[in-house]
Amino acid sequence: MKKILLIDDDEKLTDLLKDYLSKYNFSSHSSDNPLNALNHLKNNSYDLIVLDIMLPEMDGFETLKEIRKTSSIPVIMLTARGETTDKIVGLELGADDYIAKPFEPRELVARMQSVFRRTDGSLNEDELISFKDLLINPMNRTVELSGKNIELTSTGV
Repeated sequence: MKKILLIDDDEKLTDLLKDYLSKYNFSSHSSDNPLNALNHLKNNSYDLIVLDIMLPEMDGFETLKEIRKTSSIPVIMLTARGETTDKIVGLELGADDYIAKPFEPRELVARMQSVFRRTDGSLNEDELISFKDLLINPMNRTVELSGKNIELTSTGV
C-alpha cells in the first residue's frame, strides 16, 4: 500500500481526498501546516506528497525547497494557483507534476499512478539497506544504528 502525505490547509479537501485515495488502496496522512509536515517527514516515510502552495507560515514553494534538501520523494503540487508562471516555478523547484484546482479526484489518482510508474524502478521506502545493527533508508536519507536515529548533515562529519 502506497503512503501519501497531503499538505493542505483545506480540511474538507484533505478529508475528501483521504476517503477517495483509500478506495484506490492508498494510505494517507494530512497536515494543514507545512512546518509540522516537514517535522513529521523526519520520522515517517511516504511514497508521494501532495502539496498546496497557499499555506500558513510557509508557502508550498518554500516547503518544496525544504523537502528537496533531504528527499527525492515525488511531489505533486495541487493548488488554486493555476497561472503558467506558478506551474513553471513549481516544476523548476522539483515538483513532479502540477494540478490546478478545481480538479477531479480521479485525475489526481491517475497522475499519482503515472508518477509511480516512472519512479517504481528507483529506490523507495521498501528498499532499506541493512547490515547488522545499521539500517539505511535511501529514499528518506535516514540512518539508524541499534534502533537510534543518526543525525546526518549535508557537509559531512
